[in-house]
Formats: sequence, C-alpha cells, structure tokens
Amino acid sequence: MARIKPQTLLQQSKKKKGPTRISLTTIILCNLIVVLIVLSLVATYRHWYQRGRNGVENGFTNFEDSNGSVDLKKLEKFDLPSYAVLNTSKGLITVELYKEASPEIVDSFLDLCQKGHFKGLLFHRVIKNYVIQAGDFQKLGAAEDWTLKAKPHGQFANSLKHEAFMLGTLKVKHDTKGFDLFITTAPIPDLSDKLTVFGRVIKGVDVVQEIEEVDTDEHYRPKSPIGITNIVLKHQP
Repeated sequence: MARIKPQTLLQQSKKKKGPTRISLTTIILCNLIVVLIVLSLVATYRHWYQRGRNGVENGFTNFEDSNGSVDLKKLEKFDLPSYAVLNTSKGLITVELYKEASPEIVDSFLDLCQKGHFKGLLFHRVIKNYVIQAGDFQKLGAAEDWTLKAKPHGQFANSLKHEAFMLGTLKVKHDTKGFDLFITTAPIPDLSDKLTVFGRVIKGVDVVQEIEEVDTDEHYRPKSPIGITNIVLKHQP
C-alpha cells in the first residue's frame, strides 16, 4: 500500500472546509425578529379579546356620553338593550323596553339616547295620579288635548292593560324634537288611544311618585325644574 506523503496530507487538509460560523449580528437579528413576531401576536390577541369583552359587557351599557358610533339599525333585535335607566334630578328610574311589542318606537328611542336627545330634558308637565311628561314644553301639540283632562284616581278602572307606571310616547310621527316621554302614575282606561306604550317602570317607582308630588302651577308645570340628566342603556336590569 502506497504511503501518502505528509506534504500531500497537508494540502488535502487545507482543501477541506470547516463548519460555517454564524456571526453575532445574525443571531441578534434572528432573535429580534422572533421577539417582534411574538409581541405582534400578543397585541393582536389582546385587541380582539378586549374588543369582544367590550361588546359583551359594555356594548350598550352606557350611552351617557352620547358619542358612540354604533349603528343600531345593523344590529339584530336580540342584541339591542332591553332596559333603560333614567337618571333624573330626583333619582334613578329603570324601565323595561318592549322590543317585540313596539320595535320601531324602541329603535327610535335607542337612537335618540345615542344622540343625547334626552340629556337635560325637563319634566314640564306633572299631573298627580295621572302622568308625568318630559319633552319640549314649547311643542305641546296633541299632548295638551288629553293630559290637561286629568281625572281623579278613584274614577279609573283597574286594568292590567292600562296599569300605572307605563312608559310611552305620543302616537304621532316623531322627529328629534317631538319624542316626548310619558310615565303614567295611575291606570288610564284610554291609554292605548293616546300613547304608544313601549316600556314599563320596574325600579324607581318611588322616584316617579316623588316627581308627581312636586308643586306645580295651574298649568301643571313644576315650579322647580326637574329633568333627566342622562339615560343609560343596559342588557340586564
């Protein structure tokens, strides 16, 4: 067997390539890319998680700032809030909204809440044992025809259909200035002929009763202003 000369072995070893070395800069860049990808995934997860949480918990729970950009018309009926809390100068009044019975009126009411229509609205007519009315006192219209014909409480026949503490508005075409709120304080036999009922008071009956006890002038206007500070919409009472 022929011997390989040492000089030949040296030349062959020089021809063999050693393992490729990765520079420190490359390692750092790779680590930075991995970190950026992880941070991006975490940020995306947090964004969608918070967005989903807000949609469930806060989507319609608070419209008091009236600056929301949610389009109510694009939502399904079961997504709309079922309760409204009227924050008045006398206290809180919680009403259940009749979304199924009066869908169009409820939609209009929710839309006006979103736009802040009821913020600062005054109860400009208070008739004891009959009704309290909040709205534009300069635009009475059809409301004056029947609210001024109040009857003593004893003359009303008790009826579940016309029970007290119902929330309604006039049966007229509404605009942003014509949506008045009426809360009955006694059973009204011909209520359905006058108002479109779209809710009922479930909490704060004592607040309604306190409002109807205020001093009024001969035109049933409160001598001291009583108003709605804001309205908060909720899915749960």
